[in-house]
Amino acid sequence: MSNLEDPRVLLALERTLLAWNRSSLALIAFGFLIEKSTLLVHLIDPVRYHDKILFNRWLGVLVIILGLIISLLSVIQYRIALKSLTPLEMIEGYRTNLPIVLSYFTILSAIMLIISFWI
Repeated sequence: MSNLEDPRVLLALERTLLAWNRSSLALIAFGFLIEKSTLLVHLIDPVRYHDKILFNRWLGVLVIILGLIISLLSVIQYRIALKSLTPLEMIEGYRTNLPIVLSYFTILSAIMLIISFWI
């Protein structure tokens, strides 16, 4: 799709994926913070704040799922964009799959975090 014929296009594409990965990690961390904020409320008065505890738990999980989805969609977008690059834009011997591995680790971490809330 691009016709710049410059290897910097590949590196810019990789930086974009890593920026999306940082954003999804921030959402996952924020969701964790929301979910774990229920611990303090639970210590104060679990009966009185039962509805708030339940709401925060589900809100935290939903924010984590949003981060997971963004990470997954950014990997799909990166792969589509990689296919559009010309051979002149590729760097010989450069491994383009390492940012994908990092994003998959982010996705796996989010899944394990969600599972840990119910174990």
